[in-house]
Amino acid sequence: MMSANQPLTDHEKQILRTIVGHVIPASGSLGVPGADDETIFADILTSVRRDEAALREAIDVVDGAADGGFLALSRPQQAELLGRFRQSHPTLARSCEVIAARCYYRDDRVMRAIGMEPRPPFPLGFDVVPSDLSLLDPVRQRGKIYREVN
Repeated sequence: MMSANQPLTDHEKQILRTIVGHVIPASGSLGVPGADDETIFADILTSVRRDEAALREAIDVVDGAADGGFLALSRPQQAELLGRFRQSHPTLARSCEVIAARCYYRDDRVMRAIGMEPRPPFPLGFDVVPSDLSLLDPVRQRGKIYREVN
């Protein structure tokens, strides 16, 4: 394992790209790319800094579980190994899932595919469908759960 101060090696990048491709695979029927798409993965690589230690550990655990040959496994074998990894290392798996989702939903193609305008929510905001506000009654009845600050 390399120091967290070093950038990911090409081998580590390939493993991470394969992992996130399993986390969010492409869908031809929905017309959306996977998290391993070139543009989305480039965003992942520029965003990994705060999660780098956990991602590097996840990469090491996944590749180690395949005796250093994770990339040589077939896609179904990779999926099986990643399922076991998710069960045995849920926190590390979550790190991979979070960075994949964080960057995936910043992609304009993905936002359009799910019917969202590809823009930040502020300052224009988004329309909220009116609903039954009585659903909030239990919350209102609970009373304050915070203290007043003067």
